[in-house]
Amino acid sequence: MSDMDEILTQIEDLRKKLNTLIKENNTLLDPKVIAASQILDSVLNEYNEIAKKSDK
Repeated sequence: MSDMDEILTQIEDLRKKLNTLIKENNTLLDPKVIAASQILDSVLNEYNEIAKKSDK
């Protein structure tokens, strides 16, 4: 599996986890939801960096 495939799988898993946490806590302000969102943001940033490098 390539780096891109792995990171896309990770992104999908993190999105599912975030959606589950939002449904369980009924709020976007719960610390667990915020932490999961920050982790997803970090991985998305990593994906963007990899995508930029592959475009060059």
